[in-house]
Amino acid sequence: MLTLSERSAPVGPPAAARLSLPFELRSRSRLRVVLSTGEQAAVLLPRGQILRGGDRLLASDGRIVEVVAAAEGVSTAHSGDARLLLRAAYHLGNRHVALQLGEGWLRYAHDHVLDELVARLGLSVTLEQAAFEPEAGAYHAGSGHSHSHPP
Repeated sequence: MLTLSERSAPVGPPAAARLSLPFELRSRSRLRVVLSTGEQAAVLLPRGQILRGGDRLLASDGRIVEVVAAAEGVSTAHSGDARLLLRAAYHLGNRHVALQLGEGWLRYAHDHVLDELVARLGLSVTLEQAAFEPEAGAYHAGSGHSHSHPP
């Protein structure tokens, strides 16, 4: 079976295949997948890494596989009021909800209970199928272990 166990340079030869996955699967380090070519492969990455749309992986046979953020069921909350967006982000963050942030909107995996909460806070919520690329979080912002420990 083909294995995908390391990242490739962001530029280089064109991808020979694509791997389309929703965020939940792109946040796993070990899984079996089917490439756009129909081939089965095993993703075997170091734990704690999140794959993002556009990432490139090196296959065991030397080919490049491009990761695609698959469209999935998400809720996108909109507001022209930055304070309302901040309040919603605060309340969702308190529930450890993964959030994608944009200009005038925030997005999370669809959940009708969260939709009601966000609507009560004054935002309009739209259900849609879209790529979900949430923030990695403070401890995953860099490429490695980035916070310091006391001596």
